[in-house]
Amino acid sequence: MTKHIVLLPNPEESLLLRELNHRIRNELNSAIYTVSAKAVESDSVAVKTALLDVVDLLHQCADVHRALHIPDQGHLTDAAKYLQRLCFSITKSRLNRLAVRVLFSADDLQLEGERCWKLGLIVSELLTNVARHAQFDARHPELRVELMLAGNVVKCRVSDNGSAPEPIRRGRGLTIIGELASSLGGCVHASCAAEGYSFLVTFPLTEAEQRADGATHVVKLKRRKMRCPQRLESPRTENLGAG
Repeated sequence: MTKHIVLLPNPEESLLLRELNHRIRNELNSAIYTVSAKAVESDSVAVKTALLDVVDLLHQCADVHRALHIPDQGHLTDAAKYLQRLCFSITKSRLNRLAVRVLFSADDLQLEGERCWKLGLIVSELLTNVARHAQFDARHPELRVELMLAGNVVKCRVSDNGSAPEPIRRGRGLTIIGELASSLGGCVHASCAAEGYSFLVTFPLTEAEQRADGATHVVKLKRRKMRCPQRLESPRTENLGAG
């Protein structure tokens, strides 16, 4: 089994980010403990119910935070699995209550840990924007997250079927997304039409990622030839949201 090792871009910056994540996790756990204790102490059924609802919401926020962990910087990360877990957590935390159906599909892809995390931050921000701003009118809300590999270029699309009453305005969230994409050596393309909004993030693979994904592609081709020369496997597809 071959392991592809990547160099740590900035150890001090990584340490600070991990410390910040650790502090946030501790604060969430502290809030969960405090609210849970208040629920136990209360004699009111209505108060207990309300506080336990808050505890459940805090647990969901903690799940999203855990899903957005910074992967091991010394090895490559399965980006499809990372984004799938993240999308599931965000769907459970924010989108299910809005009855938004989430469809996730991804090609097999290996990314350096910090770069995979940055892509996760981009997807998280875009999904949050949908939860806040999308207008579905009489349509059944549906959102798609697609991760694709085209040659040596990664393409990640987040789109919805909501109405698009006005062009996309570049606010703080989109500015951050643009800066994250730039740090990956890529860019963001945004469009709006009658069928909804669409954001496409593209960026090139690094040399280490190219070697890993090239090796994975060769292995998959060999397996396909052994099983069925006429048929290629489709990328993984999941329905993560409420139907």
